[in-house]
Amino acid sequence: MATSDKVDPIHQFHIVPLWENVGGTGFHFTNSALFMVLTVVVATLFFVWASAPRAIVPGRLQSVAELAYEFVAKMLKDSTGKEGMKFFPFVFSLFLFVLVSNLFGMVPGFFTVGSQIIVTFALALLVILVVVLYGLYKHGLHFFGLFVPSGVPALVVPLVTTIEIVSFLSRPVSLSVRLFANLLAGHITLKVFAGFVFSLGVLGPIGVVGAILPLLMTIGLTGLEFLVAFLQAYVFAVLTCMYLNDAVHPGH
Repeated sequence: MATSDKVDPIHQFHIVPLWENVGGTGFHFTNSALFMVLTVVVATLFFVWASAPRAIVPGRLQSVAELAYEFVAKMLKDSTGKEGMKFFPFVFSLFLFVLVSNLFGMVPGFFTVGSQIIVTFALALLVILVVVLYGLYKHGLHFFGLFVPSGVPALVVPLVTTIEIVSFLSRPVSLSVRLFANLLAGHITLKVFAGFVFSLGVLGPIGVVGAILPLLMTIGLTGLEFLVAFLQAYVFAVLTCMYLNDAVHPGH
């Protein structure tokens, strides 16, 4: 890796083709695709391995798996009630995908999948499509009552309905940008301070002394980014549960 790449905070987000023109289809297998595949494989293997013993007194791995399961299950049930538990596999998969991909991004040299707006927007759009399709399937045209809150005076119904529609349509944008922006900003900040450490460290003894503060900041930011990695997965899952509640109970 070139020296400029080590200090360039944007280089870590570059999409690099690893396998061009796969099977003559014109598609390229990139570093982003690789880490999405790894995310799915690692998350799947972990839960298969952790749940294999099925012990009455769970070991460490089984305890982690059960804790994650119960954490998401409670989140979904609190938001949508028992009727919404049919969406547990969907919400649990989203939570794990975002969490594991975020944790992969914390490993030096690895790629942060969530730093690509196209990935986060695709996930957010999937959530909204599930909400709309299930809402129409379950409630038919009554689903659109979601945009006309009960108790609103008839005079202001057009205005309120317009606001509700715009708010609903903006959900995939806000959901995707929130995840993308937090990961992008956090990794850039972390890389900037790490770059200061590298740049000052090559200047000799004086530079090494000057690099102490950026190094401490880098260590602190690394801990913060691990927290953000979990929080962003949690926020994405919570908002997904809230949106699914609109499909399950459109009148609430």
